[in-house]
Amino acid sequence: MSTVAHPSVTSRRAAATRVTAVLRSETGLARLALVVVSLHVVDDNFLQPNAGTSARDHLVSGLVPLALLALAGAFYPRLRAGARATIALLAGYFGVLVGTEAIHYTSEVGASGDDFTGLLSIPAGLLLIGLGAVTLWRSRRTDDRLWWRYLRRLLVLAVTLVVAAVVLFPVAISYVVTHAARAKVPVADLGAPYEDVQFATADGLRLKGWYIRSHNGAAVISFPGRASSQKRAKLLARHGYGVLLFDRRGEGESEGDPNAFGWRGARDIHAAVAFLQRQADVDPERIGGIGLSVGGEMMIEAAAESPELKAIVSEGASSRSVRDEIANGSDWQEVLATGVVGGATAVFTNNLPPRTLQSLVPQISGATFFVYGEHGQPAERPANRAFYAAARGHKEIWEVPDSGHIGGTEARPVEYERRVTKFFDRWLRPRR
Repeated sequence: MSTVAHPSVTSRRAAATRVTAVLRSETGLARLALVVVSLHVVDDNFLQPNAGTSARDHLVSGLVPLALLALAGAFYPRLRAGARATIALLAGYFGVLVGTEAIHYTSEVGASGDDFTGLLSIPAGLLLIGLGAVTLWRSRRTDDRLWWRYLRRLLVLAVTLVVAAVVLFPVAISYVVTHAARAKVPVADLGAPYEDVQFATADGLRLKGWYIRSHNGAAVISFPGRASSQKRAKLLARHGYGVLLFDRRGEGESEGDPNAFGWRGARDIHAAVAFLQRQADVDPERIGGIGLSVGGEMMIEAAAESPELKAIVSEGASSRSVRDEIANGSDWQEVLATGVVGGATAVFTNNLPPRTLQSLVPQISGATFFVYGEHGQPAERPANRAFYAAARGHKEIWEVPDSGHIGGTEARPVEYERRVTKFFDRWLRPRR
């Protein structure tokens, strides 16, 4: 007695055989991994974007990598072994890179949203890196002279290291600072009663923070975030100032996409000023700000854009784009690295680089106090001296002896407090 297989069973078996054959091939595995990485790009940018944002806010950051991944998948089998290996290694690097965001937030607060596809992207990236390595090994030439063979391999290794240093590492920095931010609200150590507050930015994001009520009618924004800014807030509160600390966009409990470089971050400061102007304990004409590092850079931008900030302290500001590095006279290596970081940041944030800080400083109508550490970052001294020279209103400058980057409160705590409070006392004094 003979048995005849049902047609549907036969077709399923044939389909399974074809799928197995594809997955056993180099091209099939590469395309599968590229699809998994692409899935996370779609999920991150279009399906589950950060709170307060939409797919329209991520057109460049989503479509550019998707187009590159699609081209890689389409042309992969048509290329020679060396080109296939290069594509697999680069795509694998990107696959692992985009998964770092998921690792960060999963370890901080647990996996949610697009973290799951991000975690899947990591093994897909590792698969691509493995395919690239195997392809290189199998396609290596062994029919030429021994000395040339090893010299060629050394040259390839040298080029690879240069590409990694000049391109891959800067791109990784850019991705991390535009996708991974502090996820938790730190413990408050403000030395004064405070209240939880929230307010909205002009582009519709909800920001959350703490507010210490004013006892002298003036208020100061301590920026950025609710972690490193606490020491300055505590200092100012001792002298009766109202102080506002808040999570900048994409950080802690605030909505939006993070960007540790602070591009367009002045919008958050403008929203904070508007919040303080609505408080009954604050004179709307007596609002200032103190910013640390990138916070100082954003404070410069905000004060240049609006006269509502009557006095600002900018501590540790230097640069946030390649144009700033050029203006600061940085060496070519720093300019090149910052240029690559800036280009990648423009793609990942869907924003163009901001104006140079030196071009913004002359537009500040309020008083400015530039502070930097004697042993701070290399660009701090030339940058702040240039800021001071360019400022047109009342200006002060202080190089804090023995201080590192934004280390004034540790290196010279008594003098720091005296200088900063004296500055605000003078320029945020009551109107007559």
